[in-house]
Amino acid sequence: MTTSPADPPRDAGKSGRGLKLLAVTACPTGIAHTYMAAEKLAQAAEALGHEIKVETQGSIGVENALSDNDVENADGVIIAADKDVDRSRFTGKRLVAVGVAEGIHHPAQLIERVQHAPVYDGEEGGSAKGGEGAGGGGKERSLAYKALMNGVSYMIPFVVVGGLLIAISLAIGGHANPEGGLVIPDGSFWKHVNDIGVIGFALMVPILSGYIAYAIGDRPALVPGMIGGWIANTGDLYGSKAGAGFIGAIVTGFLAGYLVLGIKKVKVPKFIQPIMPIIVIPIVATAALGLFFIYVIGKPISWVFTHLTDFLGGMTGSSAILLGALLGLMIAFDMGGPVNKTAFLFGTGLIATGNLTVMGMCAAAIPVMPLGQGLATLIRKRLYSDQERETGMAALFMGLFGISEGAIPFAAARPAQVIPANMLGGAVAGAIAGMAGVTDAVPHGGPIVAVLGAVGGVPTFFIAVAIGSVVTALATVTLVDIADRKKGKVPAGAPAKSLVPEPALAMAGAGAGAGAADRPAAPAATADAAVPASRTAGSPEKPTATEATATAAAPDTAADGPVDEVLSGYLTEQTLKTQLVSREKEAAIREMAELVAGTGKVADVDELVRVALAREAQGTTGLGEEIAIPHAKTDAVTAPVVGFARSAEGIDWGSLDGTPARLVFLISVPQAAAGDEHLRILALLSRKLMDPGFRARLQSAPDSAAILRVLGEIR
Repeated sequence: MTTSPADPPRDAGKSGRGLKLLAVTACPTGIAHTYMAAEKLAQAAEALGHEIKVETQGSIGVENALSDNDVENADGVIIAADKDVDRSRFTGKRLVAVGVAEGIHHPAQLIERVQHAPVYDGEEGGSAKGGEGAGGGGKERSLAYKALMNGVSYMIPFVVVGGLLIAISLAIGGHANPEGGLVIPDGSFWKHVNDIGVIGFALMVPILSGYIAYAIGDRPALVPGMIGGWIANTGDLYGSKAGAGFIGAIVTGFLAGYLVLGIKKVKVPKFIQPIMPIIVIPIVATAALGLFFIYVIGKPISWVFTHLTDFLGGMTGSSAILLGALLGLMIAFDMGGPVNKTAFLFGTGLIATGNLTVMGMCAAAIPVMPLGQGLATLIRKRLYSDQERETGMAALFMGLFGISEGAIPFAAARPAQVIPANMLGGAVAGAIAGMAGVTDAVPHGGPIVAVLGAVGGVPTFFIAVAIGSVVTALATVTLVDIADRKKGKVPAGAPAKSLVPEPALAMAGAGAGAGAADRPAAPAATADAAVPASRTAGSPEKPTATEATATAAAPDTAADGPVDEVLSGYLTEQTLKTQLVSREKEAAIREMAELVAGTGKVADVDELVRVALAREAQGTTGLGEEIAIPHAKTDAVTAPVVGFARSAEGIDWGSLDGTPARLVFLISVPQAAAGDEHLRILALLSRKLMDPGFRARLQSAPDSAAILRVLGEIR
């Protein structure tokens, strides 16, 4: 339990006692930074004579949970988190909310701040959204990003389940019918499977909208967000044959969330306050948003649909290549929205007149988006997390059956990069189909229609689809890479960040970016001078009680008997190296992978390196304080193994505090052991490495046997 008993200093808190503080730490991946912040806060509180209890919300679950009694007796609360943390239980308490990096690098300052922080009144929404530590414009941007990622992560299962069920039902139970497209007989088993998939797709857009709203305005925003998303996707409600699709859902999600936040700020009589979040706010927000969309936003959407249709009608005699490119652009733009539906229904309407070439252009463009995005996850794996690659495989399958919605999760997460890439590939596919005179006799697209015999000019059709998909894939990885490098997220020569976070998962360094952008880097902790982060600016150079205790204990620890293994035997003298030869991150990871391979527990060194680097692409494992803990979950290792090495010069690891990594641990576990055991190792390491005396002893240990004795302190 991360609790520091206090020796109360004079006049430290109420009634001349040390303060009773609470804290919650959490990072998006829920691993190292969560526990590092917890240890730093505990150390700082102990050194300052306060008592603190820290709840950690990690991937292994909530540990050291705060009880009602803890909250009742607390003098103040610190939230150091880069993900949503429920604040409602802290109403009436002094509260400071910052990014997790603040908890690691400035714990003593946070403890000072919380003593003078305003009392939380519950009116800022129910969760921490980046908080005071975000600073400047970063707070709003961080909230918007996290809200969008929240919606995308909840939407993905609906896209995958709905799309795959529809694809399977079409593949097995469908057949081509010139009058009715791809037909599945009514009342058949596969028709029922198709209907279930259609329900999944119908829910997809409201789920995206609802959970964007929820991340902004908490529970009262969920209903208006979901109903607003349903309205956006139902064009009949505002006189359009096409709904607004996922772009409309993003709009309604943000409108609902911020509308609820605005309503919460309205002062109402006390007798109404209890029913505000469950009755008044949802009803008012839902009615206002729904009517606003129908009467204000819906009219322009209907206008766009009508005038685009008229415009296309005037182009039928124009160049087939130009028309094909334009239709491809429209099909790829919003994947189910008014622009997409205009092109699709235009092609469908011409089938009855005997003009099958326009639908042929549309059919070639329809599968390009999911095929291209799925292909991108294969050709540049380091850009994507495991979940993204799984979504990419599902998108590939959906693309084969002409289900363009398979690309929506990627487009919703990174619209500025993915939508232009989709449009470029769609335009190429449509232009090639138009140039070759490809025809399609049914209102559907994708390779499935060619397999079922509805397409004329099959070879060229497949060439158009293939070239368009490759163009989309290459454009996507290029645009994402350029965007991340411009933002400074990826150093030259390193892989870019992922598109969608591992539930969402891609914000591991957000706390540092928001809270530390204008601060100088923290000083490096060397073997000669280990300075804890809890020392505040301007404090005397006299070591804290924590430092003195840790340093005094060093000789006794080093004098202990020989240690053969650490961390349940995962780290041994065989997996330890006193000095790394490599001076760059990728080379260092390979050097350490080859080191642990000497145990016979690594079946494929290259795969271990690839997975470890893919994890780096999601967010650096450089934790600051000259520490890096790269880790990999892969069946390239047959049993858990941990390596450790030092670097005299230090390696640029992209750490939160800018310090080079001098103490590097590599954790490798097979997929079967990727749960609690993997997280237990990370938690033990993260906590112990926050001890400056321990780090100093590791740096100064003269040989591998001495290093192993120091590492034996990890328990």
